[in-house]
Amino acid sequence: MRMIVFAAALALGAVSAQAAEPIEGNWKTASGATAQIAPCGGSFCVTLKSGKHAGKQIGKMAGAGGAYKGTITDPDADKTYTGSGSVSGNSLKMKGCVMSVFCKTQTWSRL
Repeated sequence: MRMIVFAAALALGAVSAQAAEPIEGNWKTASGATAQIAPCGGSFCVTLKSGKHAGKQIGKMAGAGGAYKGTITDPDADKTYTGSGSVSGNSLKMKGCVMSVFCKTQTWSRL
């Protein structure tokens, strides 16, 4: 009986891990611009598709299962920060940090 419960729990965990939302797609940023996140060289590149910085790559993330790490650039200030992203349904929380101490978080919406 224990073996059946363990096997069921293991199978449920595998299904949950596979059900994680991917970071790929088009997202509405906090400024209202559209950012496309697409695979590039084993990572995911973040490129603005609308707004005054359209066409500019503003980030590169690696990861899976809804949790990603890499770099993110503030296109207005042209400064790059250590970044992370976490996907939950149709929301993407993007976080940029200076020295891992001073951080700013934005929530983007899936389009």
